[in-house]
Amino acid sequence: MKHVQLVAILFCLVTGSGCQSLQLAIKKKPLPPARPQPPPLFWDDTVTEGKPSIVIALTDQRAYLYKGRRLVGDSTISSGRKGFETPPGHYKITQKDRNHASNLYGDYVDADGEVVKANVDVNKDHRPSGTTFRGAKMPFFMRFSHGYGLHAGYLPGYRASHGCIRMPLEMAHHYFDSSSVGTRVTVEE
Repeated sequence: MKHVQLVAILFCLVTGSGCQSLQLAIKKKPLPPARPQPPPLFWDDTVTEGKPSIVIALTDQRAYLYKGRRLVGDSTISSGRKGFETPPGHYKITQKDRNHASNLYGDYVDADGEVVKANVDVNKDHRPSGTTFRGAKMPFFMRFSHGYGLHAGYLPGYRASHGCIRMPLEMAHHYFDSSSVGTRVTVEE
């Protein structure tokens, strides 16, 4: 871009023409503001003592894992979007399933496993003839309330789930291995 500007200035000087419109044409287009990035994920596997607990901060879209009073993990999340909000409250993990699949959301697939209809809700989307339902994968699933849990999943940078707490795969794995049935989960606005 600097080369183009130099040529334009030389042209203006040599020809003596008014260069106001030329200068406007070559001005750099301003860049859109950068989207704020969350701080890096944090995991401290040296802390081994203390009862685990998980705090979900919906406003910040973060999940924190503590052992006793020590922070062990800090992860970005994607919680429930409008109409599917994750309910604040105090819960306990009631189920753990390393290879969980949704029984409500997923795809309708044919006999060869090819997707016929993607991203369906079995309560709303008609199943095409000759297809079966394949539930969305929810690795390292930890249910904390009927219909809600923490699991690995897609994180677009905003609330986008059907109510579950999605986490990066690596962090979901850490939280899964560090928690047990009965671990306290607090969801706060």
